[in-house]
Amino acid sequence: MRHFLTLNDFSKDEILDILNLAAEIKKEAKSKNYISYLKDQTLAMIFEKSSTRTRVSFEVGIHQLGGKGLFLSSRDIQLGRGEPVKDTARVLGRMVDMIMARVYKQSDLVELAKFSGVPVINGLSDDFHPVQLMADLLTLSELGLNLQTMKVAYIGDGNNMTNSWLMAASKLGFELRVATPKGYEVLQWVLDIAEKNAKISGANLIITNDPKVAVSGADVVTTDTWVSMGQEDEKEKRIKDFAGYCVDDAMMSLAAKDAKFLHCLPAYRGYEVSQSVFEAHAEEIFSEAENRLHAQKGVMVWCDRKRYE
Repeated sequence: MRHFLTLNDFSKDEILDILNLAAEIKKEAKSKNYISYLKDQTLAMIFEKSSTRTRVSFEVGIHQLGGKGLFLSSRDIQLGRGEPVKDTARVLGRMVDMIMARVYKQSDLVELAKFSGVPVINGLSDDFHPVQLMADLLTLSELGLNLQTMKVAYIGDGNNMTNSWLMAASKLGFELRVATPKGYEVLQWVLDIAEKNAKISGANLIITNDPKVAVSGADVVTTDTWVSMGQEDEKEKRIKDFAGYCVDDAMMSLAAKDAKFLHCLPAYRGYEVSQSVFEAHAEEIFSEAENRLHAQKGVMVWCDRKRYE
């Protein structure tokens, strides 16, 4: 059995295999040829953190694959009342075929995977957001970029998106430049893992506090909100600390000609991205959002297949 908790758990070939599967399933969906890969299977969807894209993409995705999604808010299940994660895992594992969880602690996902007996998918944690990266990679592949030789600049907070980009780059071998303000750098343990992977893949990882250095000549520029869920009380401080990190026209002009811009949404114009840059790249951004649906279907089908190999 294979779970989908972080891209660090996968080889380059496995990541590319899932992306190819997602592209195939997307092509089928676009022709309205829905194949019931997961016929009559049930996906439990645990949400400690609310989300537009995660809920809709997983619920629609499992439906299009022939199964059913079961939405479980932490307010509605015993997990939110103090039941041990391992007990919730052992109950759900006897009733459903797969679990997706959008949680705070990565350790809760690990415990769900350990005790559930069914595949567990990370819909987001404070440490990693691997399903978003799969959507991003699928989008960039569709836009014609080589996922093993492209140059990507990430501008912003050293958060779960940054961590996931580091896992993706260090596994696939592309160049990643990460620019964060001082005090918001990537966690050292994440960087240690990425650098270890990079010795195998040949990835070039550049960590800097200068966004202009990161963006210069990049094929892709990406960012994320400066104030993630649960950080609202830090908003004013963060806005001040991130001065100069807004991806605006001047910053994008430093990137390669025809550079792509991605944002995992929701986007706050005038903060991490300017209105003009967002609208100029809206087609890329909303294709990226749509690809959450298709990439996650690829992940679910791949995990299901691994149960029987």
